[in-house]
Amino acid sequence: MRYSIPIIQTMLSLVLLYRPACGFEDDVFQFRIESNLRAGVAKVDITPPADTPVVGHVRPTNGVRDPIRAGVLLLANEQTRAAIVTVDLINSPTVMVESLRDAIAQATETPRENIMVATSHNHSGPGWSREAAWSREAVSKIGVASRAAAKEMRPVTIGYAEDRIDFNINRRKIINGRAVVRLNPDGPCDHRVKVLRFDDGRSLEPMSVLMHAVCHPCVFTWGDKLTPPFPSGFPKISADFPGEAQTFVETVYGDKTKAMFLQGCAGDIRPNLPGVPYRCGDEADIKWTGRSLGCAVVRAADRSVVREELAKRKTIYPLKCATSVIQLPGKKEKLDCEMQALRVGEFLFLTIPGEPMVEYGFQIEKAIADRAIPIVVGYANGSLGYICTAESYESGGYEPNSSPLLPEAEPLILEELNRLADKVLADVFESFKPTAK
Repeated sequence: MRYSIPIIQTMLSLVLLYRPACGFEDDVFQFRIESNLRAGVAKVDITPPADTPVVGHVRPTNGVRDPIRAGVLLLANEQTRAAIVTVDLINSPTVMVESLRDAIAQATETPRENIMVATSHNHSGPGWSREAAWSREAVSKIGVASRAAAKEMRPVTIGYAEDRIDFNINRRKIINGRAVVRLNPDGPCDHRVKVLRFDDGRSLEPMSVLMHAVCHPCVFTWGDKLTPPFPSGFPKISADFPGEAQTFVETVYGDKTKAMFLQGCAGDIRPNLPGVPYRCGDEADIKWTGRSLGCAVVRAADRSVVREELAKRKTIYPLKCATSVIQLPGKKEKLDCEMQALRVGEFLFLTIPGEPMVEYGFQIEKAIADRAIPIVVGYANGSLGYICTAESYESGGYEPNSSPLLPEAEPLILEELNRLADKVLADVFESFKPTAK
């Protein structure tokens, strides 16, 4: 049977008109957002030249496997603004934090003290220095990205869920009273993945996904210096497994989603790559670790948007930030330590400027968990090196021996984080009662 051109055009028009009623259009999957919280997000490539040496486990490179990126998540309600900045670098030295806060505050009118700068602790990326041209360019790019995020701010709600990974493992083992570097499946480890999903309701793809996990990003670094094919470490710049995970999540959700990574208390946690004492990873390992994290993130993010979970989302999100600098007892001198508490609704981000052992996360959560959903972020707003438990100094080993701090620092850190939590949660009378005149 043959049809004339006008009849074919009419049939096609009817099909196009009918598609939304059949549920083929994305519009069907929009959902209503009622919230006082607005958010905007942007990411930017800050990869240095291909011959830039990497830090962490120092080694020369001859190319780039995957990009080094930064993400900026801006948040605002009626009272204030805040920003979470994530960077695929090994640490966040104070000079870098100050430069980024200046750039973002100027571009977005966010108070400097409300800006969190967190790094993934990536061991296959460049080091930051005030003098390097690459560093100055990175600050400029992140400032431009924050301005773009500010222009896209819109109402959002936050979904939350947890999942798990299995590739992280404790790297300390006590033998004859002395701690040695050894993959230790019986040691403390946090396998949870915490996922915050920011939705603007325009589709089932989130506007942004913020993932939090606990593991050194050192899949590609040298280990026993014996295992082929890279006995001296992977010879290319990479964002390691957090970069692979972010790319995986963004690929799943398409160009509608920006994924960002927050590192937890990973001072004594690394990828489970057996060797003497461990080996350098290869492409199979980076796909296993990165995609394992990515799959966990997608599972959690998708679960948090089913109708029962959507019904639990808040409409009012308090946004409060408190920052302090205290002095900690060091092995040579007292050291400044900046800590920050950022409350976003029921979520409480608490930062530590160095490499806290995994036990810090457990202790802080135990103290806070019945008041908020705690997310303890290491490697943020400064770089103090290893931050070890007082108990770990009794058996020594790499982390406490390398730490610039004395064991007496632990209770001071925990006390100050709890004080900052009191301040932003405002559920302790002493934190907000008026001062007598």
